Amino acid sequence: MTDTSARAMRADLHIHTLASDGISDVRTILRHAVHRKVDIIAITDHERIDAAVAARTIAEAEGLPIEVIVGEEVTTRNGHLVALFLEERIGPWHSMRTTVARVHDQGGLAIVAHPLVPYPLCASARTIRKLMHDPDDHVHPDALEAFNPTTARMRWSRRVPALAEEVGIAAVAGSDAHRASAVGHAVTTFGGSSAADLRAALKARDTGWEGEPYSWRQQLKMFRRQLGKNAVAVRDDVRGAVRRDGTGRDLGYPGGRMRPPSFDEEGDA
Repeated sequence: MTDTSARAMRADLHIHTLASDGISDVRTILRHAVHRKVDIIAITDHERIDAAVAARTIAEAEGLPIEVIVGEEVTTRNGHLVALFLEERIGPWHSMRTTVARVHDQGGLAIVAHPLVPYPLCASARTIRKLMHDPDDHVHPDALEAFNPTTARMRWSRRVPALAEEVGIAAVAGSDAHRASAVGHAVTTFGGSSAADLRAALKARDTGWEGEPYSWRQQLKMFRRQLGKNAVAVRDDVRGAVRRDGTGRDLGYPGGRMRPPSFDEEGDA
């Protein structure tokens, strides 16, 4: 790790890759994270952890000055949940209560993603209060995403820090990056030198954040690029099926074009 004794550590806890709805591959994301002097990143693709595991392996093998947390953005019946420090995928469409418990069963941490916005994929204040008041602390989330650049311009998101204070839970930020250049656009800050210290800071509610909202123009441009990426993905999946050559869309890591995908440290993404 780089020497961080003179500054707070910076962690981007919400990043997507080509494996889900992002448009950048794992190596490009790692390169941008190092360039932006982000100390820790969490790869949190929707409903999968394969690219995150690949990113962790690559960062360790290449001795990059960054720690990679294996994460997943899990769709629950009550909204999206960012799960960190996973070794196994968490299945979608359970209640948020059940999903938090399954994250904790793995020794992971559960962060409620972009809460309070009145969309189906965002947890309500009622859901969060109910979980935090549950007598079983195994189902208590570990943090609320108090700043997400995608929703930060919406009035509902401005209420999240106050809700975190009310229910006694850590407040964090993540870029919700869907392209490599957005990595580090919003970060969680904390004292220490490692992902283990991040865990401790979350438990102690001793975290801060930095970041700026994405403009509507940036978000529209991102949506268009996602549509283009999806068209290429469909083409590649169809080609692989027609040719029966065991390939499919690019998942953004070495071996990610193979079906079934198999990480190949020596291969090309």
